[in-house]
Order: sequence, then C-alpha cells, then structure tokens
Amino acid sequence: MHEDLTARPGNRGFTLVEIAIVLVIIGLLLGGVFKGQEMITQGRIKSAINDLSGITAAYYAYLDRYKALPGDDSQANARWPALPANASGNSDGTISGAYNATGAAAIESQYFWMHLRAAGLVTGSAASALQPLNAAGGILGVQTGNGAIPPGEVLQSNGAGTGFTGFMICSSGLSDRVAAAVDRQLDDGIPNTGSIRAQLTASPDPIQTAAMSGSYTDTGTSLVTICKAL
Repeated sequence: MHEDLTARPGNRGFTLVEIAIVLVIIGLLLGGVFKGQEMITQGRIKSAINDLSGITAAYYAYLDRYKALPGDDSQANARWPALPANASGNSDGTISGAYNATGAAAIESQYFWMHLRAAGLVTGSAASALQPLNAAGGILGVQTGNGAIPPGEVLQSNGAGTGFTGFMICSSGLSDRVAAAVDRQLDDGIPNTGSIRAQLTASPDPIQTAAMSGSYTDTGTSLVTICKAL
C-alpha cells in the first residue's frame, strides 16, 4: 500500500487564491513606489516654479522700495551698516557676475542675495554671499546677459541673435523632466525659445552662448540649468 504524500502538511502548495493575493500585494507595493516617485517629481516641479516666482517678486519689491536693483544698489552699505564692507554695487543698471559665482562677496550677482536678505525679502543671513539652493541641490542665481559691458547675448535660439541680454534668474541641477514641466507651465516648453531657456549641464556651469537645441528629453536623469528672463 502506497503512502499518500499529498496528505502531508509539508507538501502543501499555494492555492490560486493565495497566489492572487500575493500578486495583488506586490502590485499595491509597486503602485505605492511609483506614486511616491511621481509625488516627489511633482513636488520638485512646484518648488522650482515657486523659486522663480518668489525671486521675481522679491526683485520687484526691492526695486519698488529702494528704486535700485538688488546687487547693483550703491547705497546698500550706507542703508545697512551691518553688511560686510564693500557689499554695494555701482548702480550702473546691470548685475555683474555669473549666477554661480563663488568665493568671498566680491561681485554683484552675490551682492544680490545679501541685499535681498538685508531687506528681509528672502531668508538667510545678509552677511552670506552664498546663493540659495533649490530642491534638487542646485544653485539659484542671477546674472545680466554674459556679464560684459554692455551685456552680450546668452542662451541664444539656434545660436544666433535671439538670446538674453538682460536680467535673468537661473536654477541649476534640475532633472530634464522637472525642467521641461517648468518650461511648459511658465513658457512654451521649448528649451531654446521664449522667456525660459535651458542648457544641459553636469554641474553648475556658466551660462553658454547657445541654449539647448531641439526638445527636452524625459529620462529623469539628465541635469539641466534653466534661466528665466525678466
């Protein structure tokens, strides 16, 4: 007489119902992961838009209150004696220096933040010349054209004659997905036309002559610097 092996508890297999339950749980977990990633992306898009809007509002508030450009204001040291020495601009109507200038406070694109902080229009210590960071860890900065006198064009469309020469706000280190969404929501969604232009970058780089051509990729991994002209 043969022993009925199927009767042993240790040999019992999964039923179709149990397998279905496991698959449902796995699906829920994967759905939660993807949903979480999408929420993070949407949060960074919203944060990037708020950064550009907030800096724009602070810039105009300073201009309206003091009748001078933050960073270019020649009366800043007199207005706020607690500022580091020589933290005033030259009131020539432009903001000199690159958006990602580093080192001791020695250039107007860094004074910009000191002046806004001293005026209470953005948070942070007015003694610091460091630019704030965006949600991706990139630099938020400002510059006027290419920094020359008179300012030359940067981020040109197709490399000729249609770039930015005036004041602009830049945000570096954004993923291509976030940058594209910001451009679509605030402008035309094209990286080399309109009031928002972009360039591919592996790290915060000086703004180049030509903007990124074609269209944004959507890999979520390419790093992009976007600049918004005012």
